[in-house]
Amino acid sequence: MFVPFILGMFLAFNMGGSGTGPSFSAAYGANVIRKSLIPGLFGLMVFLGATIAGKNTAATLGSGIINPSLINSVMLSIVFFSVALSLLIANIAGIPQSTSQSTVFAMVAPALYFSDFNSTKLFYEILPTWFILPLVSFVLSFLIGKYIYTPLRRRGYTISAKVNNSYLLKGLLIILSLYVAFAIGSNNVANAAGPLTQMTLNFFDLDAEKYGWLISNFSVLIIAPCFGIGSSIFGNKILKNTGKEIILFGRIEAAIIAFISASLLLMASLTKGIPTSLVQLNVAAIIGIGIAKLGAKNILQKTEVVKFFFMWLLAPVIAFCVSFFLVYLSDKYAILYLF
Repeated sequence: MFVPFILGMFLAFNMGGSGTGPSFSAAYGANVIRKSLIPGLFGLMVFLGATIAGKNTAATLGSGIINPSLINSVMLSIVFFSVALSLLIANIAGIPQSTSQSTVFAMVAPALYFSDFNSTKLFYEILPTWFILPLVSFVLSFLIGKYIYTPLRRRGYTISAKVNNSYLLKGLLIILSLYVAFAIGSNNVANAAGPLTQMTLNFFDLDAEKYGWLISNFSVLIIAPCFGIGSSIFGNKILKNTGKEIILFGRIEAAIIAFISASLLLMASLTKGIPTSLVQLNVAAIIGIGIAKLGAKNILQKTEVVKFFFMWLLAPVIAFCVSFFLVYLSDKYAILYLF
């Protein structure tokens, strides 16, 4: 019973490291916030986002992919271990990775093994969202960069050194970074809290309608603070890769990136409860405005971009394969039904 919570906390450490880049890379890259302040602010806003806006996504991951009656402590331990392993590999490489995609694939593995998963939810809601939203993020940031921001900058309207260095703009950029962290809380905390809630309800045979809110809040209270701890452990290298090495953007570009990526993620959380990759939304926005500013050749040939795409494909596959193999072994030797 306690092992999944421990593994869920370990997973949250890794999620915190991976989520630091997309939330604060814009502000850090524009040099408006000290690195030492980021973990604490990140952890606080993640907690608020999970508490206020994370209900729908938690429901999707707790019961929307796999039959909730199949979720026990052994299976959930396998899922969390598989996801954490894939994210740990990405964090060691310094690549911000999608926690949501790894979690969904790790949960699809036992669902496929037992021939009992919600294919409609996966193929008609989750997967299309993963492809469409990064494209929307890229297009919006590219259009704003090319047809609004860049022409104004060339003509000298509003984008003067005085405005770019104003305290108002600096404050706005920090607020937007907090907004991104809030959006992460609305979506990514559910990767651990949602399945933990369902497992606890099953373990104690509790009525979901009567006790679900209580168990859910308890799970969030345990998982959300671990994001801040993970940020302090893993966030430094990822901040450097996302905030400094892809593109040297200015403060107004950083504000555009933060607003677009966070708004799309929050929309996915509040409307359909779709676990979505903020990492990919953020990087798509950075690439979009980078191409508008510097051209496709200067951005797409960056080594970091190639690494990102490779890891985005590899990590969910690792999570799926490890999860499927461990579920097979646990079922074969009857370990899956011991707890």
